[in-house]
Amino acid sequence: MPRVSRALADEQIYHIINRGNRRTNVFHDKYDSFKMLELLKIASDKYEIDIYSHCLMNNHYHLVLYAKHGASLSVCMQWLGTSYVRYYNKKYKVSGHLWQDRYKSFIVQKNEYLLTLMKYVETNPLRAKIEKDAFLYPYSSTKARVEKDENSFISNPPIELSTDWLGFVNDKQLKSDIDMIHNSI
Repeated sequence: MPRVSRALADEQIYHIINRGNRRTNVFHDKYDSFKMLELLKIASDKYEIDIYSHCLMNNHYHLVLYAKHGASLSVCMQWLGTSYVRYYNKKYKVSGHLWQDRYKSFIVQKNEYLLTLMKYVETNPLRAKIEKDAFLYPYSSTKARVEKDENSFISNPPIELSTDWLGFVNDKQLKSDIDMIHNSI
């Protein structure tokens, strides 16, 4: 049976999630993570996607992004996923599926929820107890945002961010905010 087409709208902000097949690791070392970030930068340029926030974990990733054209988001994510799979299969001399399923996408409103979501994405390593300071985790957008790195592919979102982003991100997130995000995905 064919898959149902994904509903994608133009000029929207999306929360994108993809997970390794059977929740297995897809990023085994720093080279894997940096390859995915490199591909993400290429994809954002190639498909005119603005990335507001990202975080790569061992077995999944989160993106918060803006797509001017919904159709370009679909093509972008397909290119990103297959490009990484080709890299992964060649490096590890394997074949077959890497991702659990198609990526999940959720439209995000331009309000406080967007700010809460960006914090949620960038605090993944803190909640997983991989890192104690979001600034030190190299596979999320926190460090580039705090350092205002001109070479970064991170775009500014259409909401006002805390002037102390690092303090904001490192502050423990409310359980009610985490539950709200979990219930929406």
